[in-house]
Amino acid sequence: MRKSSEPIATAGETGTMTAVVQERYGTEPEAVLRTARLVRPGIGPDEVLVRVRASSVDRGTWHMMAGLPYAVRPVSGLRGPKLPNPGRSFAGVVEAAGSGVTGFAPGDEVYGTAAAAFADYVAARPDRIAPKPAGLTFEEAATVPVSALTALQAVRDQGKVQEGRQVLITGAAGGVGTFAVQLAHAIGARVTAVASTSKLHAVRALGADHVIDYTREDFLAGPRRYDAIIDIAGNRVLRDLHRALTPRGRLIITGGETNGVWLGGTDRQLRAQMLSPFTGRHLGTFIASEHSDGLRDLTALIDTGALSPLVDRVYPLTETAAAVRHLLNGHVTGKLALTLPAE
Repeated sequence: MRKSSEPIATAGETGTMTAVVQERYGTEPEAVLRTARLVRPGIGPDEVLVRVRASSVDRGTWHMMAGLPYAVRPVSGLRGPKLPNPGRSFAGVVEAAGSGVTGFAPGDEVYGTAAAAFADYVAARPDRIAPKPAGLTFEEAATVPVSALTALQAVRDQGKVQEGRQVLITGAAGGVGTFAVQLAHAIGARVTAVASTSKLHAVRALGADHVIDYTREDFLAGPRRYDAIIDIAGNRVLRDLHRALTPRGRLIITGGETNGVWLGGTDRQLRAQMLSPFTGRHLGTFIASEHSDGLRDLTALIDTGALSPLVDRVYPLTETAAAVRHLLNGHVTGKLALTLPAE
């Protein structure tokens, strides 16, 4: 995998590809993201080379691009980005498989996660990809891996959501939120979704039983108590969230940000974990894992119609900076996809 400091391919060089390039941290996508020609990644015996047909943008894209909060830099690079670009989710076609790879062969359509996915080609690990759902386009499939895996683990594994339980989902119209609403609904929970005025109809259509417009009312002020709160956005103080739980309720914080450059909202997640043993309720957070088992679970849900990506807009790879800008403007319902031409 090319690091950001390595040379860009020269004109006429064979084995090259178009990729987004980021050589320094910055908060403005137009200033730090551009496209260039790079050498295609090589693969080891336990990797597959995938011709990317689509990728997607999420909030993590901005964090990796900006190197903020500073807590992400041990992963993204202490002084500057370690990877050519901040892309992660993708869908595409296997171009080649290493000698030790089983289960995937050239021509297979796959989706999953890999480093530097804003490019024509990525080197991917077999345990982080799965066959692409047959009913989805490449653009739709590319929006699933990071956001839907996070939602699946928040709702099913961490929130322990069950049929008939009351569930509150903040940030319900975002990338993770739109999947979380559908997953909780598929389980049979009673879903209350929080979103802004213009997005309420879309969230209701995903299966929410109740919707709350946070611009007009306090979504924690009513008498209803929740067995699980999936807190994706809002930055409400822990005391308010705690009060809205049933006696054995579970608060799962998966988002919510501040302007702090050091922790950027993760301090609230840390405080929740420290307070949890003293409350009688579960207050916590988690780091989503990227693995093929979860992707296969998502594929099964997609194939039955229980889960479907909501794609707000599709941009060409050359307009990645514009896609990130659109995300930052806060007007996205669902996900943003990047499309790459087929060869």
